Amino acid sequence: MNPIAIFWPMVAHFFLVSAIYVLLGWRRRIAVTSGGAKVRQFKVRTQEPEGSVTAANNLMNQFELPVLFHIVCLAFFVTNGVSFVAVLLAWVFVALRYLHAYVHVTSNNLRIRSLSFAAGFVIVVLMWAWFSLHLAGLV
Repeated sequence: MNPIAIFWPMVAHFFLVSAIYVLLGWRRRIAVTSGGAKVRQFKVRTQEPEGSVTAANNLMNQFELPVLFHIVCLAFFVTNGVSFVAVLLAWVFVALRYLHAYVHVTSNNLRIRSLSFAAGFVIVVLMWAWFSLHLAGLV
């Protein structure tokens, strides 16, 4: 397998993060221009309108668990451990991040959001387990 294949899921996650930044800016601008919020409300997140605070919270989520994802992807690459399994797991993780983000910034259905987060967590654990097996020379 071409080792650079591990970077495509990382790029896809970057585009998700970029889209959330755009959405956050758009929601904040709409809140202010419509009179639904004052600029000073964005100083403290507890005063921010619900529509933009969910986007802001989702943006923070993109820099929590996904950090471990990006690290393990880079680790696979630098140790020549990129494999079909690693790339498949990476794509599944990113798909789950897209689902989680979509639910978070739309319906914010906690059940679906929690399940997609938990599944993503399991995928990252599996990626690190697979990486450990690679380091041990077992795969």
